[in-house]
Amino acid sequence: MELAQEVGARLRRLRQDRGLSLSELARRSGVGKGTLSELESGQRNPTLETLYALTTALEAPLSTVVGPAPVQGAAVHAVLTDRVQDAAAVSEVYRIRIQGGAVQRSAAHVTGAEEYLLVFSGTARVGPASAPLEVGPGGHARWAADVPHLYEAVGRDVEGVLVVRYPVE
Repeated sequence: MELAQEVGARLRRLRQDRGLSLSELARRSGVGKGTLSELESGQRNPTLETLYALTTALEAPLSTVVGPAPVQGAAVHAVLTDRVQDAAAVSEVYRIRIQGGAVQRSAAHVTGAEEYLLVFSGTARVGPASAPLEVGPGGHARWAADVPHLYEAVGRDVEGVLVVRYPVE
């Protein structure tokens, strides 16, 4: 099955499991109903920002709808490499590249979500949009992801590992 169709099928199943109509999910996520319909039918490739908006509205980790396939946002290219769930949280591990010269703004995730970045190369500006952190090679950062946050490469591309941790309720 093609990636867009797989993601669409997972998204539809998750929406239906939550008992939401297309209209209600569109309202909660801020994603247009037509766009949502095209995503669920596999006729449209989702962006990372759109998937986060939808999974946040569905109160689910991003990995619920994406598999190990790459996803692309305005600045971040991410590949899910692992997903670990225990009684306290779901943790997703992504290999990421933050594109130099681009900024990606991310809306708040579910309450209690946190992100951790380990930088391999380049310098990243990440974290809360109101007070981003700068992290260079070998450095790491942690921030609350339940507030608007951003990803930016300072100069050239940044290579690293991002962990997104969602609390289990």
